[in-house]
Amino acid sequence: MAVQPEAYTVVKGEGLPIVIAHGMGVDHRSLMMLDDAFAEGTQRIYMDLPGYGRTSALPGIGGLPELADWFFDTVDELVGDNKRFALLGNSMGGALVRDTLSREPKRVAGMALIAPVVDPVMSHRRLAKHVVADANPQLTQSLPQDKVIDFVTMGVNQSFDAWRRYQRYILPGTKLCDRDANAKLGQRYWLDGDPEQRMGTYHGPTLIVTGQQDQIVGNEDQKALLPHYPNAVYKIIDPAGHNIHVDNPEAVKSLLAEWSKKLLKS
Repeated sequence: MAVQPEAYTVVKGEGLPIVIAHGMGVDHRSLMMLDDAFAEGTQRIYMDLPGYGRTSALPGIGGLPELADWFFDTVDELVGDNKRFALLGNSMGGALVRDTLSREPKRVAGMALIAPVVDPVMSHRRLAKHVVADANPQLTQSLPQDKVIDFVTMGVNQSFDAWRRYQRYILPGTKLCDRDANAKLGQRYWLDGDPEQRMGTYHGPTLIVTGQQDQIVGNEDQKALLPHYPNAVYKIIDPAGHNIHVDNPEAVKSLLAEWSKKLLKS
């Protein structure tokens, strides 16, 4: 069996572990702008997924099924066998944490999803229309196109503050993305089975946050998850695109603060 990569992690706080999974093309830093939202008594474990940041790519075919297996095994290594933990996933990370939850729901204290992938097949998704809330040509026309294209196409907030967040937390990870690993992942972008069908119903604290103008995963497919999560808080942030936490961090932080408090009572 090929040697599996060891996850690079950054750990903040002490208490109930919350394992945090980012999306495609970025690294753990993409979600660290939210760190001050979490309740005291939680330990946030930010990891680089394989092929991103400082974690080596998966060996072999390296698709989403293999990544899901790696993530599940890595969570055990990080928090310890049979110990309780919570999960937070953004975009592709949302698919990974749903998969892990479905395998051992009794160990999971709660789950939060930010703009999560529900159906990995893009053509199956019900997408929103990308509309920029406040265009800022003074900013976008002054930046090199290779740096600004994702900022413009993903987000709807083109303020200087949003750009500073993107520049600090998103751009560094995009520069460390393993393009070959990313391409392999794109060629096998599906899960082995539907997590919710495998799991049935999960009653722990659940948060699902979507963007009104998200043209990558939309905000409709996530509603289909709700019957499986009867205690879920479902929120559409407006205005916000796929990078909800870049466009509207305070709204996301407020929701995460309440969710993390519920974790400590579950």
